[in-house]
Amino acid sequence: MKNDFLVAITQLCNDRGLTKEVVIQAVEHALVSAYKRNFGGGQNISAQIDPTTGKVKIFALKTVVDAVRDRRLEISLQEARAYDPMAQVGSTIKIESTPDDFGRIAAQAAKQVIMQRIREAERDALYQQFAQREGEIVLGTVHSVDRQNITVNLGKVEAQMPQSEQIPTERYRPNQKIRAYIVEVNKTARGPQIILSRTHRNFLRRLFELEVPEIFQGLVEIKAIAREAGSRSKIAVAALQDGIDPVGACVGQRGIRIQAIVNELNGEKIDVVEWSPDPVKFIANALSPAKVLSVEPYEDENGDKVANVIVEQKQLSLAIGKEGQNARLAARLTGWRIDIKSDAQLEAASAPAETVTTPTPEQLAARAALAEWEALIKDEETVTPSEKAVTPSEEAAAMPAAESVTPETIPASLPETPTPEVIQASLPETPTPEAATAVTPEPISEPATPVAVESAPAEVAPAQTTVGETLTATPVASAIPPEAPAPEPEPDISFEQALAEFTDDEELYEEKFKRKMDRRKRVILEYDEELGKVVAKRKRKGGRRQEWEEEEI
Repeated sequence: MKNDFLVAITQLCNDRGLTKEVVIQAVEHALVSAYKRNFGGGQNISAQIDPTTGKVKIFALKTVVDAVRDRRLEISLQEARAYDPMAQVGSTIKIESTPDDFGRIAAQAAKQVIMQRIREAERDALYQQFAQREGEIVLGTVHSVDRQNITVNLGKVEAQMPQSEQIPTERYRPNQKIRAYIVEVNKTARGPQIILSRTHRNFLRRLFELEVPEIFQGLVEIKAIAREAGSRSKIAVAALQDGIDPVGACVGQRGIRIQAIVNELNGEKIDVVEWSPDPVKFIANALSPAKVLSVEPYEDENGDKVANVIVEQKQLSLAIGKEGQNARLAARLTGWRIDIKSDAQLEAASAPAETVTTPTPEQLAARAALAEWEALIKDEETVTPSEKAVTPSEEAAAMPAAESVTPETIPASLPETPTPEVIQASLPETPTPEAATAVTPEPISEPATPVAVESAPAEVAPAQTTVGETLTATPVASAIPPEAPAPEPEPDISFEQALAEFTDDEELYEEKFKRKMDRRKRVILEYDEELGKVVAKRKRKGGRRQEWEEEEI
C-alpha cells in the first residue's frame, strides 16, 4: 500500500499538470525551510523523500576538519569516520538528523512554502510550454476588451494582444473565438507574458500551412510575403517539385482554400503570384493584376535596386493601385524600388521638345496691324455686289455732297489692293447723309474694283477728300457691328426678402406634393370579373356621397 504522502503528491501533479519530480523537489525545499525555522537555521540542511515509500529524511552537511570550531558546520575526522570510513579532512559528509514526528511538524510549518513552490513550478512549466510554441497559431477566447489591449484566454494562461497587433477593420467582443500568432513569450514574476498578433505576416504564412497540404508537406514553398493587414496582401510561392502548379495549389479548386483564409482574415484581399529567380519576370508577376509591357532593372548610384516598369495607359491606375498600394506591396515583395510609367508618358518624354521663342514688341505690333488689315479686306469681300455697284452718274452726284474734287486732288495712281496705311487715311470722320443717299445699289455681274485714274502728280491736301474715301465709306460702315445694349443691373434685395421668396417656393412645392399624394391615395386597383382584367377606380370628393369612376389599365 502506498504512503498517503505519495498519493497526495500524485494527485497534486494531476491537478496542476506538473511532473512528479518537480513536485517532490518543491516539497523538499519546503521541508528544508520548515526545519530551519523550527530547529535552527545555521546549518547546511538538505531533505530527501524516498519515491517508493514516501519517507522523509533530513541530512546535515558538515565539513571534516582537524580542530572543530563550529559543531553546526564542522565535524572532527574521528567522528566523521564513524559515519563514513573513507572520510578525509576537507571532505563533506551527510549526517542524518531527522527529528521525531517531523512529518506532522513539516506539514503544518511548510504548507505555505510548499504551495508557493508549486505555483512557481507551475509558472515555469507554462513558460516552457508556450516558449516552445513561439511562432505558431493558437486558438483562444476573448476574455475582455479595452481601449489598448485585448485579453485572450488560452486555457491555463491569459495572453495580451496590443492595439498595434490588431487588424484595424476588425471588431472584437467577449467570448469570441479567434486565432492569433504568438509573437513573443516573456518570463515574469506573475507567470509567462504572451504577446499575440493578427497583423504579423507570419500569421498569413501559418494559415497557408494549415489550409494548403502542399505547403505543409514542403512541396510548395512560400518565398516572400508583403502585407497590409486588413486591406491587401501579396504572397510569392514556388514549387519544389516538377509538375506542381504553386498558384493553383494555394488557390484550390474553385478557390476553396484561399477563400477559407480570406474568411479568417475578415475579407482581406490576397494576391498569390509565382516566384521566379529572374527579377524581370518576378517584378512583372508581383504587379498583377496589371499587365506589364517591359521591365528594366538597374542599380542607382547608391547601389539600390531600381526597376523601371512600362505599362499601357489604361493599365497605369491598376498597376499603381489605390493610393499606390499595389506598387508599394510589389516593392516590398520583390525588394526592388519600382518606378511605373505608361507608354504614352514614355513617348511624350522621348519626343523632341519644341523651341518656343518670345516675339518682340515690333513683331507683336506688326502682327496686330496685319490682323486688322486682313479683317478689313475680309469685310470688304463680304459686301454684296449690289452694295459695291455704283454708276458714274451717281458717283458724280455723290461727290459734290462731300466735297468738290479737282484733278489736282486726285492721286496719280491707286493701288489695286489698298494697304493698311491708305485704308486708315481714307476713313472719313463722319459720313454725311447726302453721301449715303447718293449711292444707289444696282446688281452687276462682276464686283467693282478700284479704277486707277491717271493724272499729273499732285500732293493731296489733308483736309480734302480723295476717291478712296468714297469707295471705302460703305464697306467700312458695314464692317462696324452695332453696339449691344448694356445689361440692366439686377435689383438689390435684402436677406429677409430672399428668405421670404425661398420660403414661399418651398411651401408651394410642399402643397403640390401633398395634392399629388392625395390623388394617389384616391386610386384603388380592383379585378373586374366582367372585363376579365384589373381596373383602376378613382374616388371623387363629392360631399357625403362617394362616387367612383372606372378606368381601364
